[in-house]
Amino acid sequence: MAIESGAWIMRGLDWDNPSCIHSWQELICWIDEVGFLPLFKNGIDGFSVEERTSSLCWWSGNPEQDPWEWRQLMARSGQVAYGKFFGKKAGFISKAWFPHFANWRRNGYDFDSRWDEELASLRQKRIMDQFAAKDELYSFELKRLAGFGREGEKNFDGTVTELQMETYLLIRDFRQRLNKKGQPYGWPISVYATPEALWGCEYISSAYSLEPAQSGALICRQVRRHFPAATDAALQAALGREQ
Repeated sequence: MAIESGAWIMRGLDWDNPSCIHSWQELICWIDEVGFLPLFKNGIDGFSVEERTSSLCWWSGNPEQDPWEWRQLMARSGQVAYGKFFGKKAGFISKAWFPHFANWRRNGYDFDSRWDEELASLRQKRIMDQFAAKDELYSFELKRLAGFGREGEKNFDGTVTELQMETYLLIRDFRQRLNKKGQPYGWPISVYATPEALWGCEYISSAYSLEPAQSGALICRQVRRHFPAATDAALQAALGREQ
């Protein structure tokens, strides 16, 4: 996605192109094959949802064709992880590859040990503490419970993004608020959860026997397997962490 002459330009395919993905289920199959995929175009050609979908269908509001709508259905399905995992930008990680991302990004620390070693901020701790009582929280609930707001802590969005980049949080769903009668209203809002709540602690930690750098190397090798022209600089920019 780029801005040209003040207009947003999508770098996608024609709907009739044989390489174009036409449904969210088909996109999950592609993510399972590739392993992980940013939502929008980056420095690695082809390494995005944008470049494998129809450029005319984005933001159409049609859940049958619109990849922006698909991300909600895919997050809700629990078949892949969705969040800001790639250079603080959104994308998907397959279930098979998530343990390697967790091992690499967490550098061998679960969140409690990261806090004990004084590697996590108090803002991060206040957010993560809320998931001891509930598996899932609306973004506005999480913000309030963790003490962010006009009179409290600042930079809620930035802190939640950091926790997604470190694989401690993901976006589990998008849901509307409920009024006093239990009726939904307004735009769908992000619902956050931990990967452990989605797939279990044992599974998320299943790559911990490897050195974090080994998992990082496997991730880079997987990108180059499907996108052999990827340079070191492009990999670092797309993945959002130095290799």
